[in-house]
Amino acid sequence: MKIFVSVDMEGITGLPDYTFVDSSKHNYERSRRIMTQETNAIIEGALAKGATEILINDSHSKMNNILVEELHPEASLITGDVKPYSMVQSLDHTYDGAIFSGYHARAGMPGVMSHSMIFGVRTMYINDVEIGELGLNAYVAGYYGVPVILVAGDDGAARDAKELIPNITTAVVKESISRSAVKTLTPAKAHALLKQKVAEALDNRHQVAPLVPPKNPVLRIEFTNYGQAEWAALMPGTEIEPGTTIVKFEAKDILEAYRAMLVMVELAMQTKFC
Repeated sequence: MKIFVSVDMEGITGLPDYTFVDSSKHNYERSRRIMTQETNAIIEGALAKGATEILINDSHSKMNNILVEELHPEASLITGDVKPYSMVQSLDHTYDGAIFSGYHARAGMPGVMSHSMIFGVRTMYINDVEIGELGLNAYVAGYYGVPVILVAGDDGAARDAKELIPNITTAVVKESISRSAVKTLTPAKAHALLKQKVAEALDNRHQVAPLVPPKNPVLRIEFTNYGQAEWAALMPGTEIEPGTTIVKFEAKDILEAYRAMLVMVELAMQTKFC
C-alpha cells in the first residue's frame, strides 16, 4: 500500500503566527522540529496499518523545512523547490491514498494564518467551485484517481476538507481563536491523535471517492489589488475580467491549471507597493 503525504506548516500543532513559519524569524527552527516529529507520527500510523511505501512531500514555502536527519527511516522525502507540481509533486495513479498534514483554511476564511498560496490571493476558483490549496491539491489527486483520505491541521482546514470531500477523515490539532492565536494540543497529544486518525482514514479509504476535476477547467484567481492581477495576466493565455482583479485561464486539464496557478502567483509577487 502506497501513501502520499503532503506536509504544509501553518496547520502544524502549536504554531500560531508567522514567526513560526518564516525562516527568517526566531521561532522557525522550533517549528521545523515540531513539523518533523508530527510527520513521523503520521508515518508510524501508516506503517502500523500496513503501508509499504510512504512518500513525504515538504510543501511549505521553500519546501526544505523537514529535518531529513530526524525523519522516520522508512519514508522517502521530496525537499526543496522548484517543483513543477509544488505541494503534490510526484503524486500519481500508483498511490492508494493521499494525506494532507499541517494544512490551513483557504484565503478569506477564519483559521490560523489562512491564505491560498500567497497573501495576495483573495480567492481561487475551478469553474464555479471556490477552493484553496487543499482543494486544488485534492483535484490533482483526483485526476490520478487517488482519494484524499485524511486532512490534519486546524479547524479551518477540517471545515474546508469536509465541504469538498464526503466521508473524509480529519484530525484537528488546534482550534483558531483568531488568525494569529490558537488553542492547541501538545505535540504528544497531537501525535497520538494523528496515529489514531491515520488508522481510521486507512480503514475508511474505500468510502472516500477521489475529487475528480472537471474536464477543461477554468481557473480564476482573484488578487487583492490590480497590480497583482496585471502581473499575473502577463502569462500567455490569461485575461483580466473587466472591472475586477480576477485573472482567468482556460486549461486543457487540471495539471495545466495547477501549473498556471503557480506561474500566476509567482508573477503576482513581483508587485511593489509604495
